[in-house]
Amino acid sequence: MKEIFKTVKEKLSSKYLENNGLKSNNIFKNVREKLSSKYLEKKGFKNAKKFKPRIKARIRKNKQIISKNIGNFFDWVKGAELIELDKCNTKEDPVRPELDNVFRRSYGRKIFGVKYKGEIHAVMCFAYTNKVPKSVEELDKFSHDAFLQSAQRGQNVGQIAIAYTVWSKKKGGGKLIVKEVFKKIKKSNHLNRLITLSPLTEMATKFHSKNGAKLLQVNESTQNFEYKIIKK
Repeated sequence: MKEIFKTVKEKLSSKYLENNGLKSNNIFKNVREKLSSKYLEKKGFKNAKKFKPRIKARIRKNKQIISKNIGNFFDWVKGAELIELDKCNTKEDPVRPELDNVFRRSYGRKIFGVKYKGEIHAVMCFAYTNKVPKSVEELDKFSHDAFLQSAQRGQNVGQIAIAYTVWSKKKGGGKLIVKEVFKKIKKSNHLNRLITLSPLTEMATKFHSKNGAKLLQVNESTQNFEYKIIKK
């Protein structure tokens, strides 16, 4: 009988200890998880507090930079003017640097620039023709013919303004000179079309398309875009 009681006692004790052990493990596990969670929460909060002022300061700084750039851009656009030039620095021309100033000023051809505070920030060169040229050679020939015809008739040179090169040295200059030239041609008595003689490059395509020109034709080594002119 004693042995039976002893066996039962050992089993109950073992069961009790086993149950208490599980409870202890669960308690320690819960405490450990809570402490870890609290620690991470506090650390995250500290980091958040640490980085929040930096983020706000960076946002304020970026806003100030953007506002300043926009302000500077509009200031120079308002103060810029379109003028005719006697010459330009042909080395700056990214499209046709091989054409010298004699070519650019012969047979009624002209050079226009956007001037701001005594400096030229964008340049566009023109030839005036009665036909749409597909190459520089045709540009030369057609503008020469139009010039001779106008001299014989006592009229202004050509009916089509051919923009064969444009470049900008200041952001927004290219778009501005297109806009100013467009207005000038609309006011003229003899010009009724504004067409480009552009290279076959993605840059030229994007520039003219972005400024509202439509692709007229693609040639062997050039492409022509047309800016629609509607005169009142």
